[in-house]
Parts: sequence; C-alpha cells; structure tokens
Amino acid sequence: MLKAVAFDIGQTLVDYKKPLNWSKLYRPAFEQIARKYHYYFSEQHYKNAGDVLTKYNTRINPRDREVSSAQIFAEILSGMDIDLEDMEQVKESFYTYFRQDCSLFPDVEPTLKRLSGKGIKLATLSDVAYGMDNAYALADIASVISYIDYPFTSNDTGYRKSCTKCLEILCEKMQINISDIVFVGDEEKDMVCAKNAGAYGVLINRGDALKNYGQARTIHTLTELLPLFDAERGVH
Repeated sequence: MLKAVAFDIGQTLVDYKKPLNWSKLYRPAFEQIARKYHYYFSEQHYKNAGDVLTKYNTRINPRDREVSSAQIFAEILSGMDIDLEDMEQVKESFYTYFRQDCSLFPDVEPTLKRLSGKGIKLATLSDVAYGMDNAYALADIASVISYIDYPFTSNDTGYRKSCTKCLEILCEKMQINISDIVFVGDEEKDMVCAKNAGAYGVLINRGDALKNYGQARTIHTLTELLPLFDAERGVH
C-alpha cells in the first residue's frame, strides 16, 4: 500500500534555468566571485578550478558516494591561492550563481498541500551539485518545506542516484517499506533507482519528448499524483 512520496528537487519541484551540465559556466561563476571579492585569477587559476570541478562533475564522472563541499572547495581554493578562511563566501557565491532565477513549478504547492492533508508522508531525495550544502539546496523549496516531513539530499544519505542505498536509507528513516513509497523524478537515474530498489517510480515529464526509463507511470503535472491516493478509489 502506498504511504509516502519522495520527490527529486531539480526540474521536478524547482525550475532551474541553468543547464544540467555546468561545465561551460565554471569560468563565468568564478569571474563573478573575482568581481565580488576583488580576487585576481590568472588563466592557470581558472584552469585549476575547472579541472577540480570537472573531476567532481557527475555528468562526466558519475559516482555513487557523495562528496562534501568542504572537500571540493578545499581543492579548488588551494589551486587558486585563496585562503581556506574564505571558503564559505566563495561557496555561497558559486552556488548562488547557479541558483539564479529559479522558481517552483506552479503545481508544486497545491499538490504537496493536498497530499499532506491526506496524511501522506512526504520527502525529498535529491542529488546535490558539487557537494552543495543543504542550506542552499533546500532554500529553493523554502516556501513549501513545511509540507516536507523528510527534506533529504545526497548529503544526508551519503549516496547518489541511481544507487539504491539512498532510497533505502530514506525509507529506513521514514520507517516504511520501499514498496510503499512513490519516487517522483525527471531523469533516468531517478527511475533506475526507484525500479532497482523496489519503489513505485513516477516520471514527471513536463515536455513533449517520449521518455521510457522503466518508470511505473508517467505524469505531466504533479497533480496527476493525487488519484494514486484518492480516498474514494483506494490506494493503488
């Protein structure tokens, strides 16, 4: 019996304007940091930053285990002649650059409100980019986080999708069986994770392209989740 829903964040709950692969934006992000904090970066500095970020770019080098922002930025700063004492301001500026102009999709709040009102446990399970701290990753859902019982990211589980460990750990924390959770995401790795773990995978496809990632169901708006928990029809 379905008792809970876990949501990916990016392009599922939040519309980000930046591409999924940030490679081409490394330099503009650090140019912004240089302007803001009056750093001087040479071509070698920019190259060093790009090399470290590429190393941890999961679109290029996938990994199962999450890596902390402290580890990533310690490597970046040491190659750019920046004091480690400046790490927090550099991280804040870097992550903020990629979160500009993001917004919740309009179907998010009404859907979460309805599901929460039905007594459905709600969670997030999202991979963070470059170790992004939860303070930034969850800030983009701040207006609806009161509906989320378990606001989790890969920082909390220590694993990234499509590794099933992240979903297994979340379900342990929620004290439910994996077969009782709906996992909603927009990418293939989300559906592979759900299917391999034994969860009910729902692909949110907000475009027209045909996507077959092994999902149990495809929806085009989050409100299409509601019939799964319709009290009159019973839980499917």
